[in-house]
Amino acid sequence: MYGKAGSIEDAKKIFYRLVKKDVVSWNSMLTAYAQHGLGQEAVDLFEEMRGVGFQPNEITFLCVLNACSHAGLLDKGLYYFELMRKYKLEPDITHHVTIVDLLGRAGQLDRAERFIREMTIQPTAAVWKALLGACRMHKNMELGAYAAERVFELDPHDSGPHMLLSNIYASAGRLSDAARVRRMMNESGVKKEPACSWVEIENAVHMFVANDDTHPQREEIRNMWEKLRNEIKKIGYVPDTGHVLWFLDQQEREERLQYHSEKLALAFALLNTPPGTPITIKKNIRVCGDCHTAFKFVSKLVDREIILRDTNRFHHFRYGSCSCRDYW
Repeated sequence: MYGKAGSIEDAKKIFYRLVKKDVVSWNSMLTAYAQHGLGQEAVDLFEEMRGVGFQPNEITFLCVLNACSHAGLLDKGLYYFELMRKYKLEPDITHHVTIVDLLGRAGQLDRAERFIREMTIQPTAAVWKALLGACRMHKNMELGAYAAERVFELDPHDSGPHMLLSNIYASAGRLSDAARVRRMMNESGVKKEPACSWVEIENAVHMFVANDDTHPQREEIRNMWEKLRNEIKKIGYVPDTGHVLWFLDQQEREERLQYHSEKLALAFALLNTPPGTPITIKKNIRVCGDCHTAFKFVSKLVDREIILRDTNRFHHFRYGSCSCRDYW
């Protein structure tokens, strides 16, 4: 519970106070480490679990593989994947997805594609989405387009892969192809999930959507963000407008970025929490590249830890960097 809420230290305290641990408690702690990008801690815990005689199950291996993937521990992850068979456990599709993600994070895209082709079970949309996400990060447009086509065949109504492919094209300057993917979404009736972010302060949850003007503190929130934006520009922040509608001019594209839901939630939290205290924000979809960059600069500017939980993981922003090492 504490791991999911963002408090890894509280999760550790509870875990190590347990007099009698079972495989579920070990797996829960491994999951918390994985979600927070603490790969080496997860590996150490897994080895501790084995050392005291606990038998890992399929979920245990999935947890430690995810941790290795999020932390970029390529060799360890591949070793544990092979170790499953030593415990007479057969990897299922979720373990294969994690290995594709692991290889993709390491930039070994060709090896990831070969791994998919050599799988003894049929690849699912999730497998190809893992490869597509890696192609976005490493800007491999050709392989990304191929992976996206496989996803469209298997799960045509998922908006995420459409947006990823559109962003890959936009980043490469192929704006007409990016627009074509957006048109294809509209023609197929694929709807992008509306983004929202929320933050809990004094036992009250405050929710925001992009360009939100409904909050009682809306003027203060917008003024705070505009002040932050101007300050972080002075220390190196450059708005990432590559994924904004290509037919807008540069100023309009920057404005489209400025009031994303997580930025409004962050400005609100800074207005309503004591200096120096950590801030935790949650979002219902993956954080965009520009917001991720902006959060890094804000964490440096205000000298506070900012924790952002999106659909993929926890991002811990400290001193101008993120725990995900810019791969999410």
